[in-house]
Amino acid sequence: MATQTAVEHLFSYGTLQQAGVQLATFGRLLDGRPDALPGYRLSQLAIGDAQVVATSGKTHHPVVSRSGDPGDSVAGAVLAVTPAELQQADGYEVAAYRRARVTLASGTQAWAYVDARDAVPGS
Repeated sequence: MATQTAVEHLFSYGTLQQAGVQLATFGRLLDGRPDALPGYRLSQLAIGDAQVVATSGKTHHPVVSRSGDPGDSVAGAVLAVTPAELQQADGYEVAAYRRARVTLASGTQAWAYVDARDAVPGS
């Protein structure tokens, strides 16, 4: 079996940082480091998917949306995942989120799950 060596950066500000969620979603604990997402604001989102609630243990999950204020920032962690694990994360997240490319405070380019109602840049 070939080992996947490609690494994607996934910024998590919520349940994907939980050990139980990582084990259920990826089958392992992920390596991560602290970072922040500037220009975004955090709110709570009611989760209606029973499987996601069972995995996270929470009926409400955090969600970020662009605020337009460079002084806003959301703390979290950059997780190292394989491309296949990124697809597994897509399966965990509910439709109220969309995966977007973001630039973190450190300058790292990463994927993050943002409010699906946020307009896509350039549209």
